[in-house]
Amino acid sequence: MVAPVVLLISAVMTVAVAVRPDQVTLGVLISQVPRDAVDDAVVACDVREKRSDGKLPAHVTAYLTLAMTLFPDDDYAEVAAKVTGSLDRFGCWNARWTVPTSSAITQARKRLGRGLFAELFASTCGPVAGRTGPAASAIALGAARGSFLRSWRLLAIDGFEVDLPDSPANAAEFGYANARAENRSPFPKARVVAMAECGTHAFIAARIGSYATHERTLAASLWSRLRGDDLLTADRGFYSWDSWTNARATGAALLWRAPTQMRLPVVKVLADGTYLSVIIKPNVQLESRRQRILAAARAGQNLADINETPAAFTSRGLPVAHLVRVIEYDITNRVGDGTGELIALLTTIHDPDDARPDELAAAYHQRWEQETSHDQLKTHLRGPGHTLRSRLPDLVHQEIWAYLIVHHAISALIAQASAAADLDPDRISFTQTLRLIRRTATGTAAISPSGLD
Repeated sequence: MVAPVVLLISAVMTVAVAVRPDQVTLGVLISQVPRDAVDDAVVACDVREKRSDGKLPAHVTAYLTLAMTLFPDDDYAEVAAKVTGSLDRFGCWNARWTVPTSSAITQARKRLGRGLFAELFASTCGPVAGRTGPAASAIALGAARGSFLRSWRLLAIDGFEVDLPDSPANAAEFGYANARAENRSPFPKARVVAMAECGTHAFIAARIGSYATHERTLAASLWSRLRGDDLLTADRGFYSWDSWTNARATGAALLWRAPTQMRLPVVKVLADGTYLSVIIKPNVQLESRRQRILAAARAGQNLADINETPAAFTSRGLPVAHLVRVIEYDITNRVGDGTGELIALLTTIHDPDDARPDELAAAYHQRWEQETSHDQLKTHLRGPGHTLRSRLPDLVHQEIWAYLIVHHAISALIAQASAAADLDPDRISFTQTLRLIRRTATGTAAISPSGLD
């Protein structure tokens, strides 16, 4: 059997630009983050360089910042020395220039501000599985495994924390965990909430905030990234009336775990054992009004019509109730905490013919694939126990977005390789792929099939 990493090189050779094995590092980045996208982001953020003769124009600084995430233990100048040769071959570097110093790179990064990489992420880091393009027929095979439930693209949303250098500026903007307690965290922490494809682990939307910012608050700005063919899974911590209402309004399908003790009155028991229920806006506290809404739902009245009627069922013309389907089950073979715990899932997919309860339960547990995404980024790409480099908040934002972009580029490469071999993406090691990319950046290792078994 062909070694999976050999397939990665084959996949790299099929991307839009010609990439030789000794160019994998910047080939991966430039194929996913093309020069045109960088230039467009520079214009959109108005961070074009003021001097035309400088050796660190904005696009070079952007690619160097992306490359730095591949080498978290090296200083800026060392990273630049490793990758400028590849940048030159891709037309992003002038071979007559000398490698810039670390202080020059820091100053160039400051000129970019915090918005450029968020703009780059938004324009380049979209869905991976089943996307259109020359490799679409192949990607629809291996890379689609675990990425779809019937016609829906399966997504998950979750949050993670990032340790930052302990500088006054970072502390002021991002804060600490347990800031008022004696066991305050040793480093400031940024909080990141992101959506990812379950099958490919590719992040497709994200928001960065302070440690004190609740995950639901950060998630609120991500609902607009949902599409009508998405199925978003979320843990109970993301549920609120506003979150459900706003995410539902995008037309995407939702599959979220209900919070403990949430009232879920039975409206109708369905043939497959699931049931329809009504969730009601919390500020509808008058019990008689809640009972009228429930009675209307049991009578088969369309709650959308109820919500649009300026009567007892609305609040200033806004919806106060949603019909949901509830799937309840427990996991009998779980060991430890949670054994026998009842799990209640809420979904906007009301018709059992559209999705069986076992399909929905399995889809919800695909949500844990995002934990793999977090581990890949934090443990393998950034390195266990590492803080970021950046001591200024603008640069922190740059660096986190750069990690998300590079993780997406590697995930897309793995998706292409797995599709070419009709494999589940989980069969190709993220760690091996990352090692290959780092090794080929230095030019110290020959890449041959015999050396990759």
